[in-house]
Amino acid sequence: MQRRTFIKDTATYTAIGLASNGFSIGHNIFSVDKVKVGFIGVGARGNGTLELALLRKDVVVTAICDIDKDAANRGAKLVTDAGHKAPALFTDGDHSYKKLLDLKDLDVVFICTPWEWHTPMSIDAMKAGKAVACEVAGAMSIDECWQMVRTYEATLTPFMIMENVCYRRDVMAVLNMVRKDMFGEMIHLEGGYQHDLREVKFNDGINYYGGGVEFGDKGYSEAKWRTTHSVYRNGDLYPTHGIGPIGSYIHNNRGNRFEYLTSMSSKARGLHNYVTDHPKGGKDHPNAKVNFRLGDVVTTNIMTTNGETITLSHDTNLPRPYSLGFRVQGTKGLWMDVNKSLYIEGKSPAHKWELAEPYLKEYDHPLWKKYENDASGAGHGGMDWFVMNAFIEAYKRKDPMPLDVYDHASWAAITCLSEQSISQGGEPQSFPDFTDGKWMHRKPIFALNDVY
Repeated sequence: MQRRTFIKDTATYTAIGLASNGFSIGHNIFSVDKVKVGFIGVGARGNGTLELALLRKDVVVTAICDIDKDAANRGAKLVTDAGHKAPALFTDGDHSYKKLLDLKDLDVVFICTPWEWHTPMSIDAMKAGKAVACEVAGAMSIDECWQMVRTYEATLTPFMIMENVCYRRDVMAVLNMVRKDMFGEMIHLEGGYQHDLREVKFNDGINYYGGGVEFGDKGYSEAKWRTTHSVYRNGDLYPTHGIGPIGSYIHNNRGNRFEYLTSMSSKARGLHNYVTDHPKGGKDHPNAKVNFRLGDVVTTNIMTTNGETITLSHDTNLPRPYSLGFRVQGTKGLWMDVNKSLYIEGKSPAHKWELAEPYLKEYDHPLWKKYENDASGAGHGGMDWFVMNAFIEAYKRKDPMPLDVYDHASWAAITCLSEQSISQGGEPQSFPDFTDGKWMHRKPIFALNDVY
């Protein structure tokens, strides 16, 4: 076959294949009135996401998968209580989700499962032509990140990483200020996951939060799986809440990229002390003998192509108030969320902090101004509504996902690279270019659409 004929035929068959899945190339040809949704995982996080989906008039939940039959039945009841037809249930083992993906009456899946399942489930869903809304976490390996990217590129099935903090109201107001050059050229940024999760990582299934010192088979909900990562891994296990918003501020994968990182870890004491000091634990409790590898505070420094520096912190095993520790600093000033203050040269009193609130109100992002009432009451201060709305609306319009597979890969890779750096005494680790050079020409799109 001549090369020109081959290219022409291949393009035709590709277009036909995409059209058969409801996707268009370039201009939006197709329209979707009702999005048929399946949920894989309806535990603590999945249940809340399901409740939010059921509030939408453009969503129909047709299927639920969870190996916990009680959780699946609770999810199904939510669907029928909302006035919808009972969803198909898939509860027969770890791989029953594959039967869900075989359904014809299904457009997209929300993946709200333990971290280690995110990649295989997302890959299988993309191969099945089901658009993916995947919950956040770090990756298990760099190869896993490449698998996600290559599967997306081979199938062109829509994929979005559901990083809700990108839509936090103050974070988006600061994004608006960054785009208006309020802080000048970006120089240094900080963020992280600083959240006392000891009560989540240990419980006995009776009184969930703070109910005990058990995890694994004896634990309940997230303690069944999440705590095990702290036993065997030492790195930034949950980087996306901090790095997601920062990526938008500096145009990661869209004119800029992460080049390398270095990480270090403190000693591990928090989880051990929690067990020994807990009324249901003590020095003789079996879990007091567990050697937790995860350092209580993991610090990661990232260098970007355009010269910005980034510091991320992972701090979930010590007593502390919640904070993501954002700092956005440029040539004209900075904002910090811990003290809820900012400083802008020429506007703020010399060398004195100003309260950020008046600025955040003045520069409130247009999306928040438009959809504040719709997001009212939604999880995590409303940002859960925004991230779901972004996914559903992008899918309906056949637009690029605002937080795509390249964002996911570069964020999730931080976990693996930080583990490698720590194990090598802080040696720098290079980021793969998951875009294969496309970052040099891709344009920013996040929160530039008046719908999402």
